[in-house]
Amino acid sequence: MSDELNLLVLTAFLGFCRIGACFIVMPGLSSARVPTQIRLFVAVAITLALLMNLSGFIRPAVDRNPNTLLLLIGSELLVGTLIGLTARIYTLALSFIGQGIATLVGYGAVGGTAIEENEPQAPLASIISLAALLLLFSLDFHHEVVRALVESYQVIPVETLFDPQGALVDLGDTMRDAFMVMLRLGSPFIAYAILVNVAIGFVNKLTPQIPVYFISLPFVIAGGMLLLYFGASTFLTLFGDAFMPVTIGR
Repeated sequence: MSDELNLLVLTAFLGFCRIGACFIVMPGLSSARVPTQIRLFVAVAITLALLMNLSGFIRPAVDRNPNTLLLLIGSELLVGTLIGLTARIYTLALSFIGQGIATLVGYGAVGGTAIEENEPQAPLASIISLAALLLLFSLDFHHEVVRALVESYQVIPVETLFDPQGALVDLGDTMRDAFMVMLRLGSPFIAYAILVNVAIGFVNKLTPQIPVYFISLPFVIAGGMLLLYFGASTFLTLFGDAFMPVTIGR
């Protein structure tokens, strides 16, 4: 009975290593605004809920490899972190393009409170990040992350250990695809910034006695806000549609 209890505890702990590491770094729960205790309790609850389905994948590795338990724990932590990072990279790319949009429309000089990180972020970028994060949760992306965790035991069994080369390839591909998506989402604002600044530069050259370039900032900001107002729904829709192919679909 004692041996059976030890095997059950080790099985649950190995499952918690992968699931807990994923939830520590995944978007939303990894925010600086979420206390560490809440992340810990969520990871423990999901581990216990999935343990009945996952014990068949984890327990044989514990039975056959009792002397390599520390190696298995390290491997599971890295695998869970990899799964969480693929989703987090996508939201970090959104924060990047959000800060870029705020700068392009002239609204990036004022720092505000960031949603995900502790560093200051432009208010416009914070609004974009918060809206996109709420959209992901409303689309049940956290359910997809849990599903990916369950399916990962078939793709990356416990006994195969962590593959650093494959992990770097996956992270590199995720970063490439995520930033290509964000570049397409931010392209209207990039085109707007180029056109409006070129136009203002020409007007400033035609009327050098009037400092047009320095008094044009309110009009540039107003134009950027109008562009964001009419394009926000399409922006968020495309962002939500691309989440699955870029992250979980990998």
